[in-house]
Amino acid sequence: MFANFGGGKREGTTVLESAVEWYLQVKVMKALGVTYKFVSPGRRNVPDRIVIWPAGRVHFVEMKTPGKTARPAQVREHVRLRKMGCKVFVLDTKAKVDKYVRENA
Repeated sequence: MFANFGGGKREGTTVLESAVEWYLQVKVMKALGVTYKFVSPGRRNVPDRIVIWPAGRVHFVEMKTPGKTARPAQVREHVRLRKMGCKVFVLDTKAKVDKYVRENA
């Protein structure tokens, strides 16, 4: 049902980030949303996931290891997306994933 469940690790990715990312996928699916891994060739620092909720609501989600924050280049990309009217979230714990899903599903 899912593709690439955290298989294959990016350089610098820890198991903890992968676990939170996996948790996001499961929680969004249970809430009738969809997640896609976001990779943009030629553009670095894009958020890790695109989450699509019913009624066409689209969010960009940056996944981080618990306690870590977005790198400066990632923050600049988040600001760029927000200036264009996009919603961008940075999630680093299962509790934050739960809150995100509860408030957006």
